[in-house]
Amino acid sequence: MTPDPARERSLGGLYGVSAYLLWGLLPLYFLLLVPTGPFELVAWRVALSLAFCALLIAVTRRWSMLWAIMRQPRLMALTALAGVLIFVNWQVFIIGALTNHVIETSLGYFINPIFTVLLGVLVLHEKLRITQWIAIGIVALAVVVIVVGYGTVPWIALLLTVSFGCYGFVKKKIGPSVDAVSGLTLETMWLMPVAIVMLAVVAATGGWTMGQYGWEHAALLSLAGVVTAVPLLLFASATRRVPLSVIGLLQFITPIMQFLTGWLLLGEPMPLERWIGFGLVWLALTLLTIDSFAAGQRSRRRPAAAPVGEVI
Repeated sequence: MTPDPARERSLGGLYGVSAYLLWGLLPLYFLLLVPTGPFELVAWRVALSLAFCALLIAVTRRWSMLWAIMRQPRLMALTALAGVLIFVNWQVFIIGALTNHVIETSLGYFINPIFTVLLGVLVLHEKLRITQWIAIGIVALAVVVIVVGYGTVPWIALLLTVSFGCYGFVKKKIGPSVDAVSGLTLETMWLMPVAIVMLAVVAATGGWTMGQYGWEHAALLSLAGVVTAVPLLLFASATRRVPLSVIGLLQFITPIMQFLTGWLLLGEPMPLERWIGFGLVWLALTLLTIDSFAAGQRSRRRPAAAPVGEVI
């Protein structure tokens, strides 16, 4: 049966909103896992995500789909690349959340839509409209303001922007050829050797925190796989059903939640230069959003307004 396109788009939007809402809550979840360090936590995320995905595949009996993907070198290479990118994203994000840089993590995801546009130029050789170039310039100015005024490069924000922007691009390239569960299974499978080494180093240097701080802490840490996998599966399902432009608009949910968490709940500082930098980013996003809507309206009107006999 051929899927209904309208229903698929609606489902994709729902999956995307759910994924970004869950990601917006992640800083609070990670703070509940203290004193687990960022390297041990990422290793558990990889191992437990792989276990959770393997369970899903066993329950849904999708082993044949997984083997079919594994026989295709191109798809395996893309899942490996996606695994590396999401590993970098996880590691940097957790370091930010556990070192009182939640506001900076939000900056990374605020910049991400602009980076996605820039990625289209650098990789796909797309031509940008003047408003899009202005938005990119404003974001570049915002980073300069933060660096000069705050006295440090927002490397957490920049790494999050690049890693997740490229991850979304790779997932879009994979497209419907790899279902969400199989994709995340392969991504975490590629990362499993790295996770094993990280857990071995943690065990040799300071010892695991798993099981050392009561059953409540152990239970929360054991959920790292589910907490990691569910939003990623929702995100992968969304990218297969809706355009990247829609994903770009929905992803504002996560940085808004993270910004409010860092500022209002965790009391992270927001000096004047940070407000100016964030204000410039928000201005760029506003311009980009208005431009996207205007371009969409023009593309929808153009065929109807074309004279009879004109080749569209």
